[in-house]
Amino acid sequence: MHFKDRHEAGINLAERLKDYKNNKDVIVLAIPRGGVEVGYEISKSLNVKLDIIVTKKIGLPDDEEFAIGSVGPDKKVMLNEETIRIYNVSDAYLKEKTREMGREIARRYRAYRGKYELQGLKDKIVILTDDGIATGFTTKAAIDYIKSQNPKKLILAVPVAPSNLNNEIRKNVDEFICLHSTSLFFSISQFYDNFPQLEDDDVRKYLKETD
Repeated sequence: MHFKDRHEAGINLAERLKDYKNNKDVIVLAIPRGGVEVGYEISKSLNVKLDIIVTKKIGLPDDEEFAIGSVGPDKKVMLNEETIRIYNVSDAYLKEKTREMGREIARRYRAYRGKYELQGLKDKIVILTDDGIATGFTTKAAIDYIKSQNPKKLILAVPVAPSNLNNEIRKNVDEFICLHSTSLFFSISQFYDNFPQLEDDDVRKYLKETD
């Protein structure tokens, strides 16, 4: 399955989520930057609130794209201990990257929302979305934070994900919607015809349009 762009992916996800239309208890939380385009279309179609949840992955020292952990919006750290052991990643590196990612998370909240303030999600129906799942680390960090807030229901809705992660993800959310899952997964961009890099200004624009 291929999507024209993130907007098309979001519209297709919204169709699968139409039971939540006009529900005042629903909030869409998008992982920026790319997830915000997807979340914007879901939010607009369902007529519900859109907000962000910022998480950042920790990459391998010589390969930033290879995730070995993640930092959540509350700066809680999740690490893949086995991978860290195999690649002999130092504690000093992990501490440095954790601080760096924590600063970037705070910066993004201030850039997008004007202040570093996390959402109160108690008794909310949360639809968590992104433009896709690759390693799953940023998604897991977002799930972990959302569950700590005692929502009424947590739904993860994404366009694409590698099939080997499906069972693990389903165990950690109340509902999992994925439009396309495959073992032939190399990068999220392979499933899109147009996959531009979004900037902070783009995120602010989408959030402003749905306020």
